[in-house]
Amino acid sequence: MGAVKLEIRCPQTVNGIGLEPDPNWSFDTLLSELDSLEKKLNASSSVPLPFRKTKSRELHGEKGIKRSSNAFVMRVSDEEFEDNEGESEGTDNRGLVKAARFNCDEYYLSSSDEDSDDELCLEVQPYLMNEAGSVESALFELTHEHQLGVKEEIRNRISALETDLMNESEKSSSAHIKVEKYREARQEVDRKFDVQYQRKIAEGLDNHLTAVQRDHELKSQIEEKRIRSDAAHEEAKRREKALQEERLCQEKAKAEAEAKLKAEEANRIALEAERRAAEVAAEREAAKAPKANTSEVSQTEALGGPNATSSGVLIAQPKGSDIDKTNKSHSAGNTLRAADSALNLERERQQKLKELDEINQSLRSSSNEDFGSTERHIARLIRQIRGTTDNVRTKANELTKIFNNPRCPQTISIASFAKKVVSHCESPDNAAFACGHVIVLVTSQYPQAMDLLVAELQKACIYTVPKHISYSKSAFESKEAYWKAIGYREDDGKVESTKDYLRRLESYMKLYGALVQTEVAGCQNVHGLKEGWAWLARFLNALPANIYTAVALNAFLQMAGFALFRKYKSQFMKLLNIISENFLNALRAQEDPELRPIMAEIQSYLEDKKFLQEPEGRALQSSLLSSVMVPDSDYQDSYDQSSRYHQPSRYYYQMFGQYHG
Repeated sequence: MGAVKLEIRCPQTVNGIGLEPDPNWSFDTLLSELDSLEKKLNASSSVPLPFRKTKSRELHGEKGIKRSSNAFVMRVSDEEFEDNEGESEGTDNRGLVKAARFNCDEYYLSSSDEDSDDELCLEVQPYLMNEAGSVESALFELTHEHQLGVKEEIRNRISALETDLMNESEKSSSAHIKVEKYREARQEVDRKFDVQYQRKIAEGLDNHLTAVQRDHELKSQIEEKRIRSDAAHEEAKRREKALQEERLCQEKAKAEAEAKLKAEEANRIALEAERRAAEVAAEREAAKAPKANTSEVSQTEALGGPNATSSGVLIAQPKGSDIDKTNKSHSAGNTLRAADSALNLERERQQKLKELDEINQSLRSSSNEDFGSTERHIARLIRQIRGTTDNVRTKANELTKIFNNPRCPQTISIASFAKKVVSHCESPDNAAFACGHVIVLVTSQYPQAMDLLVAELQKACIYTVPKHISYSKSAFESKEAYWKAIGYREDDGKVESTKDYLRRLESYMKLYGALVQTEVAGCQNVHGLKEGWAWLARFLNALPANIYTAVALNAFLQMAGFALFRKYKSQFMKLLNIISENFLNALRAQEDPELRPIMAEIQSYLEDKKFLQEPEGRALQSSLLSSVMVPDSDYQDSYDQSSRYHQPSRYYYQMFGQYHG
């Protein structure tokens, strides 16, 4: 867009002064012309003019730069031209344009009035531009440009201040970060120093505690020597007293043993006579009815087996024999079903156990020592028995050492061994075959321990005798009394369930079956397969078929059937036929649903001929992939400490052995 030419709607000359001189004059020429006009007006006017200038005008641009003296041209922007295009079309032919007078009485650039500068400067006056209007517009332009320059300078200074402020903030942040790093470094150094100091303190404390412990051990050794000296003195007195008591007890035991031998001899003669009479009666009955008693004769041969006479096994007899009548009348009187020989052996073993308990009670009452540590040590060793050769040998040797320990009476050690073995067979991790090996290894050196262990086992489970007690209202006040009689346990006034009782019964019978079939090279099993054969014959002769006897028979066959078959061959097969034809048929005749599982197990054992297969765990392994250990530090420490102060007293079990012949 080009320059806009302003034309004045008035005569071109006033008083000889041209209103429109050369339109292309320079700015300096314009200023000089304005100065001359002002002088003329001031000289000819009698009224003071609103604007008076005493200093020549010098126009400066922004930032104090002096403006050029070149001519200036007013321009209008394209946007404003487009907006006012419609309005300007109607006034193109007009020669003059109205102009407003810009009044700027004061040249004031206060920062508080920046917002109203445009309003003051652009205020429209109600009169037309006079002769000084161009000067005022130029002044306004200068003022406006100066204000813009001042604003720009203020903005520049504010920007510079902001830049300086940001730089200072960055410097402050950097300094703060350096201070933090320095502080962390100092903390790390202090921490290392603290660790070093703590180590030195710990070392000093450890040295101090070591010295204190050394002094304490020295004092303990001195005290121990004094205690040993006192114990030796007391032991000398105890030995002297014990020797006197031993002489008396030996004399008494010898007299009782002789009396007992005489009684046993008389009993043996009576049993032999009874057996011979039974054989004669059997032969007589067999001659009268040979066909009717064919199956019974087979049963007699099976149950007799090798060495039946010497073992005292009750051989099954045909119906109507004298011995059969004796057993029936005996059973009807007291509801007890068992072979007489089994009851006699049980009675003897229980008597030995009772006498041993009395001896141990007298020892405990006469001694101030506590033998609990030895008992705990024995229990720990039994719990650690596993199915490996090394483990079995080690535990047997350690138990033998305990029996030979002079600081604890041998009777107490053996009695504790028997009780702990029987109680351990109830635990889930019981290794019956391994326990049988340990028992044989120990009892081969201490044969008297076997009778005590079997007595404890028969005391816990009557079916290891074997014997059975039938229920009778006249003999028992209630069912609970009957259950207690056959071995049910009572806890807090409540009798255990039949399921729990059968589980324990099975555990006892498995231990007994594993014991009788155990054979160890170089050791004699004093309760071996001969006793197992006798147990099976007495069981089939005397005990009825029911849930209790079925569980006992099944557990025994599972453990000892393989060894019995290897030794007795066809004789054992005859016993199995009797079990299949008589025992299982008697169970089936009861038609009890609870008997079906155990009947199925026995039937499977017979039909599948499992007695030809070696039971799992019977053969000991050379080693295990893993071993289960029981914490024993407390037991070992207590045992070692208590064993320091006990002195020998081995004569007790020697007296017990002489007493029982």
